This record gives sequence, C-alpha cells and structure tokens, in this order.
Amino acid sequence: MRILIANQYFWPENFRINEISLALKARRHEVEVLTGKPNYPEGKVYSGYKAWGITKELWHKIPVYRIPIFPRGMKSPTRITINYLSYIFSGILIAPWVLRKKNYDVIFVCGVSPIFQVIPASFLGWLKGIPVVLWVQDLWPQSASATGYIKSAIVLKLLEKLVKFSYAYTDLILVQSEAFIEPVKLLALNKPIIYYPNSVDDSFYSPTIDQAPEIDSLKSGFTLMFAGNVGEAQAIETLIEAAAKLSDYPKIKIVILGSGSKLGWIKSYISQNNLKNVHLEGRFPVDTMPVLMRQASALIVTLTNKPIFALTVPNKIQAYLAVGKPIIACLNGEGAKVVSDARAGISVAAEDSNGLVRAIISMYQMSDAERAKMGENGRAYFKKHFDESMLVDQLVGHLENTIRLRS
Repeated sequence: MRILIANQYFWPENFRINEISLALKARRHEVEVLTGKPNYPEGKVYSGYKAWGITKELWHKIPVYRIPIFPRGMKSPTRITINYLSYIFSGILIAPWVLRKKNYDVIFVCGVSPIFQVIPASFLGWLKGIPVVLWVQDLWPQSASATGYIKSAIVLKLLEKLVKFSYAYTDLILVQSEAFIEPVKLLALNKPIIYYPNSVDDSFYSPTIDQAPEIDSLKSGFTLMFAGNVGEAQAIETLIEAAAKLSDYPKIKIVILGSGSKLGWIKSYISQNNLKNVHLEGRFPVDTMPVLMRQASALIVTLTNKPIFALTVPNKIQAYLAVGKPIIACLNGEGAKVVSDARAGISVAAEDSNGLVRAIISMYQMSDAERAKMGENGRAYFKKHFDESMLVDQLVGHLENTIRLRS
C-alpha cells in the first residue's frame, strides 16, 4: 500500500504514530508523512526548525513533509486555538500543492487532540479520490470542555457541529477505547466504527537497550514513578497531595519523569510545603523509558474526575503493562478496568488522594513476590490484548479493507 500519514504531530514529538509509521514501513508499505513543525509540549518550535516555510526530510527513510504552523505556547487558549487553525489552513491551502505529484492508496490520521486535524486529510482524500481512515484518540468536543479551555455552551455546540463535519468526510473511524463507540456514533452517523486499541513499541516489552541515564532518586527506597505529560488532564494535584500525606513514610518516593503545563505548580507546591519525597527528574528520550520504568518499584497513572476520562484508556497504561511493573491507577472507568482485569495493580477513584495514599501504602507493604506477580500479570495481559505486531497487522487489514470498499 501507498500510505499517507497526515498528522499535526510527528517525530521528534513523542506520539504513538511514530512507531506505527516505522512498523508499516517495516512491512514494506510505502509510507509518507504530512505534518507540522514540532512544538509540543513545550509550546515553541524545536531547535533546528522554523515555524514558517515548507520543508522535506527523511526519517528512517520515510519522507516527511512539514507545513507552516503557529506554535501553541503554554497555557494560552488563544494560542492553542491559533495553533490548531494554522495546521488546518496550511493543510488545506499548502499541502495539496506540496503533494500535487504524489499518489497514495489511503490516508491515515491518528486523531489526538484536536480531532479537526483530519479536515486537511479529508480534503486531500477528496482531491485524490482516496479513502481516509481516522483513529480517534480523544473525544471531541468533550476534551475541550474537560480540560477547561472552553466553557461556553455556545462554543461547545459549535465545536460539536464541527466534529460532525470532521467525521462526515472519513471512510472508517477507529476508536482507542470500546467506550468511545457510542459517543462517536452519535456524531458520526452511518460511519463504520471499529475498536482499535493503543499499543507501545516492542522495546517496552523487550528492551532494545541495556543502559539508561542514571537517576539518583530511583536508586533507593520504594519508588513510585509517574511518567509522561504533566498537564491538566492528569490530576497531578491528587498525586502531590498524596505525597504530602505520606511524609511519615520516608522510604516512599514519588519520581516524576516528564514535562507539561502543571510542572510550575508542582515546583511551587514542593517549595511552599517543603516536600522531600517528590523528585522532578525532567524528560528523557523515549528509547530510555522502558529501562527507567523497570527501575521503579511501581508505576502510577492519574486522570481527572471527568466523565470523558472514564471512557478513555491512557496510552501509558499499555506501556506500564508491557514493562511488567505493578500499577497504581487513580482514575475511573475504562483505564481502571484494564488494570483490574489484568490483575496488574491497584485501582482507586479519580482525584481521591486519600484512596491513593492507602493504595500506595498497601503496595509498599506487599512482599516482593506479590508485586512481581502483578507485573507478570500485566505483561501477560499486554501480550494477549495489546501486542504491537498483532495490532499493526490488524491496522493493515483495516486499511486494505477500506481501500477495497472504496474501489
């Protein structure tokens, strides 16, 4: 197949679509990428890139076409909105010219926020007479409301209409959580919708490197690692409040690897409350994360107490399962269900800092064998339900079937 991956976000930004592109390429499909200039999550364009202009580069022999984009900034709803719109306008006005001599069989979009990034792909699909497959990672307009960026009922209603428009010009919709099917169906009338979960690179299950940067906070005590984006949706306040309540357990440490909009708040809270058991270690290359995760005693995932987040399965859960460490999940719904079904850890309600404290103490007091068993359960569940090779094969099948139906 000749596949165009059209995504606002791509390498060197850390998103699942990077690994999927490589996996499709490894299966001898012709893969090209249309994307913007990298600026997530810091909000400024990465070194070596400029916001304006059109560039082409090769990444692992995959051609990557980059169109102009306005950087998202940090914590500014206005700038984030302009960022979203800039990709859409560039995709509609510039991408057809950039790809004017290119022929593809299908366009694939990994629909993390904003879901509207599928609009340029649909326009290209219409121009070239080829199908568009959208993989929904975040529900819209619910995501915009849940993160607090948009509160106006009128604006949310307009967004709902725009979501309907975005879905209307796709040929197949894949959803990362089974709980997404019904809410997507309400806005994507008469469109085929298929459950297609996330996975992680094989390195999380079978590390490809033996060494990783040394992190002193992971070398002693009972270490609980939080890895990934530190933003509004992650209810990071709950984790820090729990840390403050664990001061009587000096061996328990919270180790945070990642960055995001709430990092400044955490630093301020640590300073004001003189917390000694929270360690902010920054971001690390994704290829080092499997080894770093294995150095922790347990892994933590948190989400806010919003209905939309009860429907989602954070991709870090698949990563946590794959590395084989016990999990403490402070969230509701589908994500908590996966951890429970896998018998891979302890689940407590979202934003329940007292429940989180009890779960941490409970896991701390377990034997090494009990925690190891949870990790083994998680790896077995990952291999059965989320194995990357299995899921990429499924994706190839979905793309090929969509092409056949369109032809």
